[in-house]
Amino acid sequence: MRAFVVTGPARAGVVRVPVPVAGPGEVVVAVERAGVCGTDAEIFTGEMSYLHTGQAAYPMRIGHEWSGVVSAVGPGVDETWRGRRVTGDTMLGCGHCARCVGGRQHLCADRYEIGIRNGWPGALAEYLPVPVRALHPLPSTVDFVAGALVEPAANAVRAVRAAAVTGRLLVIGPGTIGLLCAMLATADGVDVHVLGVDEPSLAFARSLGLAATSAPPEGLFDAVIDASGAASVPARAVELVEPGRRVVFIGLSGEPSLIDSRQLVFRDVTAVGVLSGSGGLTGAIESFATIDPRPLVAATVGLADVADVLAGTGRYGPAPKVQVDPRR
Repeated sequence: MRAFVVTGPARAGVVRVPVPVAGPGEVVVAVERAGVCGTDAEIFTGEMSYLHTGQAAYPMRIGHEWSGVVSAVGPGVDETWRGRRVTGDTMLGCGHCARCVGGRQHLCADRYEIGIRNGWPGALAEYLPVPVRALHPLPSTVDFVAGALVEPAANAVRAVRAAAVTGRLLVIGPGTIGLLCAMLATADGVDVHVLGVDEPSLAFARSLGLAATSAPPEGLFDAVIDASGAASVPARAVELVEPGRRVVFIGLSGEPSLIDSRQLVFRDVTAVGVLSGSGGLTGAIESFATIDPRPLVAATVGLADVADVLAGTGRYGPAPKVQVDPRR
């Protein structure tokens, strides 16, 4: 089969690799759509932290936002999975440690992350092996484009839940997850404001009906979600939240982002970190009955175009997400 493989910093291409075989408790999914994520770009550039801690190594088959159809089932897997339209969790815990047993498998020390950690192959390929326990069926109302947005939407679901806001919310960063946070919270009746620095991105946010600006509106907010990835933003987020309320951090900067813990203490602010969409996938699928995430996709390209997407040399419009059809 054809797969997109990163062999080193800024070195990647489409290669022929063996079609995966479903092992015990696994299925093989014929991938219909896969999203390209900022994490994929960091792997491509060599900046991704796992590459420096030994949790990832080249060559890597990337891609962790996906949807498709189960084409094969392994030993011990119910045959009724075959032919079903699915998406799935990125985080694959060992299943038996205290964290996994306690429902925190996304924090398992020995976890695989599809297309990211410990060598599990990713979804920028024609076929993808997945443990059946990680699968989530897609209803007929969710097409493959939306299905490949379930994983980032699940991150947004967890972030909005963590914010626990019913009043005024500030979302910093009009990227895919930031916009999904804003869309989900707006659908829940929250007064949402989006803050960013790039005018085309802000204009796109406004085209979705969101209040978006390059300067924070006056007053403090009942919650702030930092989805920006800028090192200076976490400290600013703490300044912008109402005392006694919550700041949620889901964006990651490429360098340490510093917060004065005295500000958290003196203002009695709760700071919450969110890693992955695990625990939010069902909620994300259900939310697509209320919001339509598909306008976030600027273009769908083939595997041969992925390197240009990762390098930032392609031009696809103001929407933040590019998806891949691996059969193109």
